[in-house]
Amino acid sequence: MTVPLLELRDVSKTFRRSRTESVVALCSVNLHVAAGETVALVGESGSGKSTLGRIALGLLAPDGGSVFVAGRQLQQLGAAELRRVRAEMQPIFQDAAAALNPRRSARGHLLQALAVRGAAMETEAIALLESVGLRPGHEYLNRLPHELSGGQRQRLTLARALAPQPRLIVADEPLSGADVSIRGQILNLLLDIKQQRAIAYLLITHDISVARAFADRVAVMMMGRIVETGPAERVLRQPEHAYTRRLLGAVPVLPGRSAGAASAQ
Repeated sequence: MTVPLLELRDVSKTFRRSRTESVVALCSVNLHVAAGETVALVGESGSGKSTLGRIALGLLAPDGGSVFVAGRQLQQLGAAELRRVRAEMQPIFQDAAAALNPRRSARGHLLQALAVRGAAMETEAIALLESVGLRPGHEYLNRLPHELSGGQRQRLTLARALAPQPRLIVADEPLSGADVSIRGQILNLLLDIKQQRAIAYLLITHDISVARAFADRVAVMMMGRIVETGPAERVLRQPEHAYTRRLLGAVPVLPGRSAGAASAQ
């Protein structure tokens, strides 16, 4: 049996607001992502998706359960090995502006990320910029985040995520807030990168149409639990859980179009 690239077993997390009040964010969640696979984690805001993503990346410790990367349990790794394993997983966050240091140029962001694997050459930084559509790359090296458009900033965060040559990218609402044309460009770019580099994705999104266009499998999260999971085609066309049906029922359909046609846009 093939070992998953990422596996979360019985992961739980509770946040305490005060001595007497707490919020259960995750309750015994099980999820896995195979090498080269895209899994979309869908659900409403507050369902626990982003918390699960942060735990998968090792940015947040679970209260219970375990996280495995290629069969290695994160909680049992020493500091040096944990750094190496974390380099295999890279995040793309919703707010690209907040994810970038406003005082650091594109060159600085990329050279710092390249240094993780000991290769911090400017030629590689230029190649990364051009691989995400920022061409010619040398013209973007000295630009600060505020000198880039929203779509360009998101491309820079993607270039930075690719620099350590990760096996998995955790993308938390990477298209949220972008206009329609930029959303399409970024989605196509993510698809191209998946095909060219065989990278796996854990895509966190509330947008069913994005999950339908991008994912191999879908996991549906409700109130800190995964209530349905399976191949994207089956889950999004023949959902078994009532909550999944409610999510699909909330997808807007333009007049004169079928639901299937609208979701393909």
